[in-house]
Amino acid sequence: NDTPCPKPILKAAEVALRTGKTYYTSSVGMIELREEVCKKLKRDNGLDYTPGQVVCSNGAKQSIMQLVTALVSPSDQVIIPAPYWTSYPDICRMAGCDPVIVRTEAKDDYQMSPAQLEAAITPRTRALILCSPSNPTGSVYPKEKLEALAKVLERHPRVFVISDEIYEYITYEGATHTSFASLPHMYERTAVVNGFSKGFAMTGFRLGYVAAPLKVAKLCAKVQGQITSCPCSISQHAGVAALRMGMKPVKEMIQDFSAKRQYVLDSLNKIKGVICARPMGAFYVLPQISAYYGRMTPDKKQMISDSTAFCKHLLSEYKVALVPGIGFGDDRCIRISYAGAMSDLEEAMTRLKKCLESLVEA
Repeated sequence: NDTPCPKPILKAAEVALRTGKTYYTSSVGMIELREEVCKKLKRDNGLDYTPGQVVCSNGAKQSIMQLVTALVSPSDQVIIPAPYWTSYPDICRMAGCDPVIVRTEAKDDYQMSPAQLEAAITPRTRALILCSPSNPTGSVYPKEKLEALAKVLERHPRVFVISDEIYEYITYEGATHTSFASLPHMYERTAVVNGFSKGFAMTGFRLGYVAAPLKVAKLCAKVQGQITSCPCSISQHAGVAALRMGMKPVKEMIQDFSAKRQYVLDSLNKIKGVICARPMGAFYVLPQISAYYGRMTPDKKQMISDSTAFCKHLLSEYKVALVPGIGFGDDRCIRISYAGAMSDLEEAMTRLKKCLESLVEA
């Protein structure tokens, strides 16, 4: 994301540095920041939390790691819809539990159905990790689909939900984000994970948080206390400013993303054989290019057998960097981020089309 960080956030960080706010805070984050997080959750999501239920961390990923560590035991299972953010399965493995991958399809907007969720649950299932809006697909679950998933979970009270909502603000075409904890009977069974990197262009500040039932929040606090303790104090002061500054800079960023998104989608639709779900959130597109697998490079020295082979060829010969879909659990795909400059996107999409169309039959 090359969007400039909003000036009020930078100013708050500067003031914190100049006034000596450079010391440890509470290991779970400053009370001022946790109070602002509670206000945000009430304002944006209709959720009531106390500061004691909020643990601020060095990024949302750390919050997810701490939740999995706190909640699961060895041999437990965690359900993860695919395509998924690449860290989810590895986090589960690091915690000693088994990721259970549920494959979703472009025709279904990469959204897991209630039947798929029901089929994936076993006596060993302890948690579900759900990301909406999604990285890498850009899918946004409508409220009614989340409610249908929640109905399934009502029959399985042992299953806890880790709801990754880091892309909450970035939606398009009237799509709206619904926090899983706001659904009937789900508040006590859900941890809401969010942060500042995406919505406020604060990736390098490394600041995230989890809001959860008090018992779960306390477990996360114990884990964090033995790993990193508090997040960076300067980042925390910047986070307070982000939550107080209003939504104008965020809306401007989304407007910019929207134009880039449309350009990328229009470009992909002009390439024969590419299948692309229409992303309604985040700043990614995950097109399927597997129709080109089995073809050769123009010199016939290399076969494009999978997403990794294609991305290596694209980078080597066309100097365009995309992420192979295998890392997200779907080797048919490649991930495109449209968070960069429009001029770069235009050149990259031209080169991508040229690369695909240059491949020849084996």
